[in-house]
Amino acid sequence: MTQPTLILVHGAFATSFSFAPLQAELAFHGVRSAAVDLPGHGFAATFPIGYQAPQDLADFASAPGSIKGVTIDDNVQALAEAAARAKDNGPVIIVAHSRGGATLTALANAHPELIDHMVYVSAWAPVDLPVAAYNEEPEMAEVATAALARAVAGDPGQLGLLRCNFRQADTDVLDGLKELFCSDVSDDEFRVFLNSLQPDENLDVGGPEHRAQAGTWGTIPRTYVRLGEDRSLPTAMQDRLIREGDALTPDNPYQVRTLASSHVGWLAHPAEAAVQLAQIAAEVAAESDGRSARED
Repeated sequence: MTQPTLILVHGAFATSFSFAPLQAELAFHGVRSAAVDLPGHGFAATFPIGYQAPQDLADFASAPGSIKGVTIDDNVQALAEAAARAKDNGPVIIVAHSRGGATLTALANAHPELIDHMVYVSAWAPVDLPVAAYNEEPEMAEVATAALARAVAGDPGQLGLLRCNFRQADTDVLDGLKELFCSDVSDDEFRVFLNSLQPDENLDVGGPEHRAQAGTWGTIPRTYVRLGEDRSLPTAMQDRLIREGDALTPDNPYQVRTLASSHVGWLAHPAEAAVQLAQIAAEVAAESDGRSARED
């Protein structure tokens, strides 16, 4: 059987490192995976000396960052290069989480030939609106973003990036972030997650031209994995994104799966997610083998 490669795409402030527990579980299922860092992430990220303890908040809030000026098109180029390399060895499944979905959608518009299956895990898959505009919609009205706003350091307009202090000890901010992103994990697990984040994120989440297009994005088989306890991208918004995608290409609707997880909990406890992704990989492999047999 042809073995697909799962390319794992992180969300905002995250890195490829966050997928390590999931990749271990996937390996135990015999599934090949590669976690990528989008430009300005991972070892390419900036960690100002003022971010280290004892923090120098003035330095931290003003230090330049390598992610300044990075655009969604830069993300697409990097992801396209990774997908092309994986494509040499078989089918490619791209699994995107959270903000990573915007990059996946834009890549699918530009290079549908590189993707055999798309998996959005509580991820942005913009159809009717640009990503930023969805934040003003009714489905997002109850999202408690105050703690994240209080974590912001420096002026994004001056820095040319979004910077957050995830290493602070303000318990109100920490409690708010845990409630927003991973209320279903322990306090220690939450702090492990928080300390795995990088402080900087780029400002470009894409414009109208990066919304899903029927003739490209809409031709690729796709799955949406709903996270049923997500408080940062609520199920109401996840379901809206699914409906919009299905309306755009009714002959190629989402396959929908659900995990009982917060936005981050499935990464801390990835066993069930790995089972579901392994099932998708097996289905893609069978389809690929069937296609090859018909061509022969």
